[in-house]
Amino acid sequence: MRIALGIEYDGTDFHGWQRLSHAPSVQAAVEAALSRVADAPVEVVCAGRTDAGVHARCQVVHFDTNAARSMRGWTLGTSSNLPSSVAVIWAQAVAGDFHARFSALARRYRYTILNRPVRAALESRHVAWERAPLDAAAMHAAAQALVGEHDFSAFRTVACQARTPMRCVQEISVARAGDRVVVEIQANAFLHHMVRNIVGSLLPVGRGEEKPGWIEQLLAGRDRAAAGPTAVAQGLTFLRPYYPAQYGLPAELAWPAEEAR
Repeated sequence: MRIALGIEYDGTDFHGWQRLSHAPSVQAAVEAALSRVADAPVEVVCAGRTDAGVHARCQVVHFDTNAARSMRGWTLGTSSNLPSSVAVIWAQAVAGDFHARFSALARRYRYTILNRPVRAALESRHVAWERAPLDAAAMHAAAQALVGEHDFSAFRTVACQARTPMRCVQEISVARAGDRVVVEIQANAFLHHMVRNIVGSLLPVGRGEEKPGWIEQLLAGRDRAAAGPTAVAQGLTFLRPYYPAQYGLPAELAWPAEEAR
């Protein structure tokens, strides 16, 4: 049987999603918890790997098992064996052709910037901090140059192992909500550090150090060294992937995404 899970986590204490031999990862924690419930080794495949310190509102994984457990058992049993910063929020049997990564049609991220003179205390693990006033409207206007299918080499880390820098950004927005500036971006897939590098280049625009047209120039130039620095990890949250409705996953994951939000 193939099971899909929705998982939320605070990534602060992990070295990213991917299982590592030398450091704690979300994947290793999830697999260890699932293996206890299944009473057999379990390996999972995720919709999108997250970096060290990055969070997830609904990471989706799948795994195959012969263990007979209820969906409530997979949800609550796995969560009870996980650290407090990770929880399974739902479990569902899926068709054998469902693949958490390859069946996903899009992924959506949110980057939250606390924009005030004083740093965060209560939310320090979940927001970035920028003391200089940011012009969210200018950042939004600049970001629209990224919509569509492009070569995103300017926003790709040198360590990225993707076979191609081509990605299709379906939507990007920058909006202010009180003392927070929120960047949301949706694409078919993302390069390593792509969202954080985009945010790191939008910040100089928001501070008035660069004109909005600079983002378009960076995109065309394809030079990572010319772009802004990588924004800090803690402001980034993987919101969700999107899948064809045929898989019957929770409504917020249904494609087309515009109907799900």
